[in-house]
Amino acid sequence: MPRRQPDASAAVHPIQVVTRLTGLSADLIRVWEKRYGVVVPVRTPSGRRLYSDADIERLRLLGRATLAGYSIRRAAALPAKALAALAGKGTVLTDGSGTTEGPGAATPESSAPGAADHLDACLAAIEQFDAVALDAILRRATIALSTAAFLDTVVLPLEARVAARVHDGSLRAPHRHLAHATLRRVLDHLTAAATSPVASPDLVVTTPIGQFEELGALVTAAAAAAEGWRVTYVGAGMPADDAAEAVTLLDARAVALSFGTAPGDRLVARELRRLRSLLPNEVAILVEGAAADTHRAVLGEIGASVLRDLPTLRTRLRALV
Repeated sequence: MPRRQPDASAAVHPIQVVTRLTGLSADLIRVWEKRYGVVVPVRTPSGRRLYSDADIERLRLLGRATLAGYSIRRAAALPAKALAALAGKGTVLTDGSGTTEGPGAATPESSAPGAADHLDACLAAIEQFDAVALDAILRRATIALSTAAFLDTVVLPLEARVAARVHDGSLRAPHRHLAHATLRRVLDHLTAAATSPVASPDLVVTTPIGQFEELGALVTAAAAAAEGWRVTYVGAGMPADDAAEAVTLLDARAVALSFGTAPGDRLVARELRRLRSLLPNEVAILVEGAAADTHRAVLGEIGASVLRDLPTLRTRLRALV
């Protein structure tokens, strides 16, 4: 398709703003630009890429179309009006061979193009206990999919499937450890790539004292970075005093706590109350994880937001900006 020409007078938005407004990672936008010419940003003398409102709207519509099951190759070839109609109405595309694209052709696990293939390949690598292959597959998925799609349709389903298979005995505990170790590396990279040094506002991510399961925290960090937040992950098992000091040092707007499966005990309740007492009232406390409901009473007492899923997290983060 012909390359679109940039409008220098309208290009004012840096990439970190574009990622926040579209939900697409900077890496994915660059790939789409290079392969499909979806937008052509203006470059400043220093090489900085700037985008117009029209560029952002087109990227947003392309993101919606791909999440609905359309291939980026075909969606990118559409003019603006056709793309808006496709993203808004869920039109089903056919390629003439009987193969369809769109919501009617997609299962929940394949709501992002290629997600099911990435998921199956990851499981095969885990079965073979091949960390190198798993790492490569996950990194390819981060390029092929938006950050939101990668987390929603690959990372979370993969963790659920591995846990179920460990439970039924078709995989062993070492398989799950390998999967988590590899996911940690990839999620760390994804968060670092999406977080701009000049992005704002700041978010501190950690797990409370006694909670050492990191995967939920790392997923939260990656999702927040894709929303345009500057994310600082400070590790697992952090005491309330240290978490509060990290918030102060960064002048963060929120702190996200990830709860694994630890039981509700007095230490956790005391730490949560201590954290709230140390933080300014305007600093939000966000809580996610399987064990969050165990602490429902104290979380309500301190005014924390309990995040049921990633869409809830994204909605809450957008409300805080």
